[in-house]
Order: sequence, then C-alpha cells, then structure tokens
Amino acid sequence: MLEKAVDYSHSLLKSTVSPGDTVIDATVGKGNDTILLASLVGKSGRVIGFDVQEKAIRLTREKCLLTGLSDQVTLHHIGHEKADEFVPANTELGGIIYNLGYLPGSDKSITTLLESTLASIKRLLPLLRVGSLMILVVYSGHPEGETEKNGVLNFAKNLDQNEFSVLQYGFINQQNNPPFVLAIEKRKNASSS
Repeated sequence: MLEKAVDYSHSLLKSTVSPGDTVIDATVGKGNDTILLASLVGKSGRVIGFDVQEKAIRLTREKCLLTGLSDQVTLHHIGHEKADEFVPANTELGGIIYNLGYLPGSDKSITTLLESTLASIKRLLPLLRVGSLMILVVYSGHPEGETEKNGVLNFAKNLDQNEFSVLQYGFINQQNNPPFVLAIEKRKNASSS
C-alpha cells in the first residue's frame, strides 16, 4: 500500500536517523514527529524542537512526559528561522523535519510563512550530515500555503544536484490539496570536490 505523506516522512526518518544523533523538529505541532525522533535518537541523542505557538510547545512537552522521552528533547518557543542558533558548534544534524501549514485544531490564521521557512532551510541545510535528510511535509490548502509551496519547490529544484538529491512524493489524484513530502538528501559537503 502506498503510504500517506506523514507516514512516508516517518519511514524516511526511520531509515536515516540513528541512536546518538542530534536532530531538528522545526515545527513541533502536536509532538508526533518529536516523539518519533526522540525514540530514534535514544537517550544518547538530542531532539531540538521549535514552534511559534505556545500551545504546540505545551502539547509536545506533555507528550514527551507521557512517553518518558523528555530527557533527550529540548523545546523552544521560537520560529524555526532561528533554529541554527540552538545547534551546538561542530554538530552535524542526523535529520530535520518540517510540517508546513498550521497547527491542526488551532488558529488557522497562524501558519508557517515562506520567508521564515526559506531562511530556516538555508541555515540548516549546511548543518546536515552527508547521507541524512531534511524532510518537509507541505500542506498548501490555506491562503499562505500556495505561496509557501511554490517558493519551497522553486528553492529545492535549484539545489546543486552534485550536493543534494531532492525527492517529491505525493498523491496527484486527490482533492483538497493533499500534503506531499519533499525530501532533501545531502550527498556531499559544498567544499568537497
């Protein structure tokens, strides 16, 4: 069976994130990605999570407590465009995930925005370990969504194919702007020959 976008993003994370890794959840939302990442990196790893909504941070913190995964998770009530400032020096990231759009069941006028999302992507991509993934689950069914989707796709299409492989995964025969996955794999460092 073909996997839905979120399930496929989780399959990709499971195949690339290892115990001891430092990873980023750029939009913690309700905490589902954070919990998955925390279980993958284990007690020796670190999940650094971000969200602009206090509700998202609270929900994720509660989920971490309930699952016993709080020790390896640090949450920041701040936009993902500043995420790189919270990554320890000389740390290569084992994975990064974004869920673009709005927090389900919350104020739909509070969404991720193209400008801050692109700033975040540009700052975090260089920190990604070779062979690891930056995953964006793109929800475009809201007013800002189409602009963000087009901007992110344009950016990803223009990445140097010698440094990055970019995959787009999504259903094309579903109504109501189904989410899709953009997975960016770092193939080599920019300074490598």
